[in-house]
Amino acid sequence: MEGIALIASFALTLMILSYLLGDNPLYRLAVYTLIGLTAGFITIVTVESVLIPWFESTVLTGQPINIGIGLIPVLFGVLLLFKTSPRLGQAGNLALAFLVGVGAAVALVGIVTGTLIPLTLTIGDAFTGNLLNTLIVFIGVITSLIYFQYALVRKTPQGTVERTPLMKTLGGIGFGFIITTLGALYAAAILTSLTILIERIGFWLTQLTGG
Repeated sequence: MEGIALIASFALTLMILSYLLGDNPLYRLAVYTLIGLTAGFITIVTVESVLIPWFESTVLTGQPINIGIGLIPVLFGVLLLFKTSPRLGQAGNLALAFLVGVGAAVALVGIVTGTLIPLTLTIGDAFTGNLLNTLIVFIGVITSLIYFQYALVRKTPQGTVERTPLMKTLGGIGFGFIITTLGALYAAAILTSLTILIERIGFWLTQLTGG
């Protein structure tokens, strides 16, 4: 089985790399295989780790309150199936609105607790360290936020609306910080991918040569 898995992984990797030569059936087959395996794995994990424990702790307890709570997701799921029908599609809006509302609330809490508060604390801690680093962090945060706001605008003689020169300058500085950050992240992703590829090639060579 280990030999089969090694050969399969090597073949799939070559099929993915064949995309460098252009879109081809081998690349598509590898992508479809990956998508199918991922979908199957997610389905199995969802059933075993989410659905079965949920129904065991609610519906299968035999208590009316727990049964009612346990059937709420089933009801929403049935309503979502109505979205496939042109006539009954409106019935699924309730479940869709619930999903969007819960998702937005979770995302908002995650942004506040996971990004804004740690960033604020980091900036506050930076004022006690190196002055130059503190100044760079402060300018980067402020100008990056200014880049995404368009509150201060003015009307041109042609009747159009544009940002004031000061806001353009600050926004341009923020854009530079954003581009630098995205470039660094992209470079890190490329280096990580190359590292993984080199490690895989070394592993295959070791296995094939028996070294």
